[in-house]
Order: sequence, then structure tokens, then C-alpha cells
Amino acid sequence: MNAQEMAQDETTAGLPLPTPDMDGDALFRLGMMYSSGSGGCPMDRVSAHMIFNLAAMKGSVEARVYRREMSQEMEREEIAEAQRAARQYIDAGVVRLVA
Repeated sequence: MNAQEMAQDETTAGLPLPTPDMDGDALFRLGMMYSSGSGGCPMDRVSAHMIFNLAAMKGSVEARVYRREMSQEMEREEIAEAQRAARQYIDAGVVRLVA
């Protein structure tokens, strides 16, 4: 899936998703929305973990803490799914990491 397809998925589903312009803090806030089921987001641990992972890679210390706590409540398969999803966002260029 490329960046354009992911952006189309966002508009089709109507859910807030990571975008290239989001910094670590914005991604952290988005992860909090998914972890709590607020702001129009469903409560979804896999999505929250994925977004916290992206936020942590962009420097959010808070996201690292929440990702670790969330991992303790998740099955290994869920964590692996979240990590694969984060990799898709990075590979598609939707989330750009700073070197």
C-alpha cells in the first residue's frame, strides 16, 4: 500500500490516521485517542500501539511509556500486528522518520 492508498483509506473510513506532517507529540495524542476510544476513534489497542510506536520513533518519550504499558496487556500476535502496521506506514512514506 502506498501513501496515496493509505490517505484514501483515511477518508473512506473517516478515521484520523497518521499523516506525514505529524510530529511525535501529534502522533502521541492520536495514539491516546485510539487507546481510550475518544475523538471519533474506536478503542483499538493494535492501532494505539502502532501509533505510539511511530510517535516514539519520532521522539515522544510519553509514547514509549504508553507503548510499554499497553504491550503488557496485549497478546504477542497483537504486538506483531501493530509492528507490521507501523512498518507499512514508514515504508509507504506516510510517516517519515528523522535521522
